[in-house]
Amino acid sequence: MGNFLENLFAQLERADGRVVLREVRGDEFVSVTGGELLARVAHMRGFIRAAGLRRGERCALLAANSIRWAAFDLALMAEGVIVVPVYVRQAPAELAAMLRDCAPAMLVAGDAALGEAVVAAWGTEPETGKAPRLVLLEEVLKTEPAAGTSGQETPANSLADADIVTIIYTSGTSGEPKGVCLTVGNVSFMLARTAERLTQLMGATAENGVGGQPDRVFHYLPFNFCASWIALLSFLSRDSTVTLSTDLNKLVDEIGLVAPHYFLNVPTLLERVKRGVDAAFAQRNAGIQWLFARARLGWQRKRAGGGKAFDGLWLGLGRRLLFSQIKKRFGPNLRALICGSAPLTPETQEFFDMLEIAVLQVYGLTETTGICTMDDPRGPVEAGYVGPAVAGIEMTTGENGEIVVRGPNVFAGYWNRPQETARALRGGWFHTGDQGERNARGNWRISGRLKNLIILNSGHNVAPEPLEEKIGARLPQAQHVVLVGNGRGYLCALISGAVERGAVQAALDGVNAELPHYRQLRNFAILREGFTAENGSLTAMGKVRREAISARYAAEIAAMYEAAKSPAVSAAGQR
Repeated sequence: MGNFLENLFAQLERADGRVVLREVRGDEFVSVTGGELLARVAHMRGFIRAAGLRRGERCALLAANSIRWAAFDLALMAEGVIVVPVYVRQAPAELAAMLRDCAPAMLVAGDAALGEAVVAAWGTEPETGKAPRLVLLEEVLKTEPAAGTSGQETPANSLADADIVTIIYTSGTSGEPKGVCLTVGNVSFMLARTAERLTQLMGATAENGVGGQPDRVFHYLPFNFCASWIALLSFLSRDSTVTLSTDLNKLVDEIGLVAPHYFLNVPTLLERVKRGVDAAFAQRNAGIQWLFARARLGWQRKRAGGGKAFDGLWLGLGRRLLFSQIKKRFGPNLRALICGSAPLTPETQEFFDMLEIAVLQVYGLTETTGICTMDDPRGPVEAGYVGPAVAGIEMTTGENGEIVVRGPNVFAGYWNRPQETARALRGGWFHTGDQGERNARGNWRISGRLKNLIILNSGHNVAPEPLEEKIGARLPQAQHVVLVGNGRGYLCALISGAVERGAVQAALDGVNAELPHYRQLRNFAILREGFTAENGSLTAMGKVRREAISARYAAEIAAMYEAAKSPAVSAAGQR
């Protein structure tokens, strides 16, 4: 058995005349067969050689999801060039800072303006190094194929398991991005594990799909995130037809058009669906509202092992007349929704269970090649848990209940950061910084972070300290600034001291203008009381006790998020 690239290319060769990857554009699709995708990869490999990119050099890939993104990613890896995928919605200055860290020889961008902005933000001081050569992804496709390339060209089989194939940047608690180095061995191991789970889900062999038909997969999460990238490679390694979203504002329509068997999600989307359903039924006539409430109550009692007379009747009517209409929005083929990147609330998972839509959770970090645990689709799936550790991975808890991981999925180290690598990899175990526990069934529950990192329900990680410092610098009258938002859709701030609302809003507006969307603050609350050691908000050494503050000011935090739902407040927080 070869490495993951050899296996993936062999799968594409078998799918020579079958559509394997497509983009949804309104009501139409732009598609490539396995053979056509291989031809694009070969063309791009010729460009890479002609451009002089050498094995082990870095190439940054800054573009939205597309067929050409996938093809160029495969081409770079096949040539032994290390891919550095970066986020198109990141601020140019932040992109330049992280790319200076790994010094790519080339920056391939999907958008000229963004690519030029990154190069402009690079800086001209000697310590910044030379800015990478900027190339547009569209230009790569327009180049003449290099002599000797063909659609059937095989990948670089000289790649060893220890060779780095990608550097994926993630933010640590210090706020400084760190490049996670993933190897051929990491990815080969992980794709074998994901294939096992997908085969269990579909109830067929990876070669035959469902009844001899390919898996229908929808994909909308950006490829620069590790779990999304691993998902893409997993799908292409199977007998699948993968459809890429091209407009996040049309997800509902696109999902209905694709009618997938499964797709990867973050909690944000699933929670949005739940809120939307509740809001929609609140606008229906009294009879529909009554049936929805009775059916939901009947399901809850049945799930708890009890029930009353007529519960079965109301639940049956609700499923036939109401729940089935909601489920229909996902198409007739849906087997499961796969959810990761951040914890999903048990209430949301149970809501989909009521609709008879399975939600399978995964847990992992970029440092663990995206995945450590996966719900077994054969069950039992427990709400609030993220499934068992996948075969071949060891997980246990260390000091303070910290989850530690050992296995072929653990990364090689952080790029150019030996001290931070040594802190993360101790005694043969990767220290995740997450707290959790495993139950008698072997399923893991993630209970929180040991560190201060805020994980939004979109999966974005935000280090609070740098933002708090920036806001505090614009608000000298403030005593403390504490960001909140763990498990929520966006950030808000608690601010103590003698400050005026107008001054706070001006400070947030100024800071937000420099930030990507997921790090912007939507609302704030001014606390006249202040944080002290006496009221439990500070340690004796004057350090902020975040959990104590969250508990003490739970009502104020809840009020901030309730108020931020209004269009006026949301707009103000994003200016």
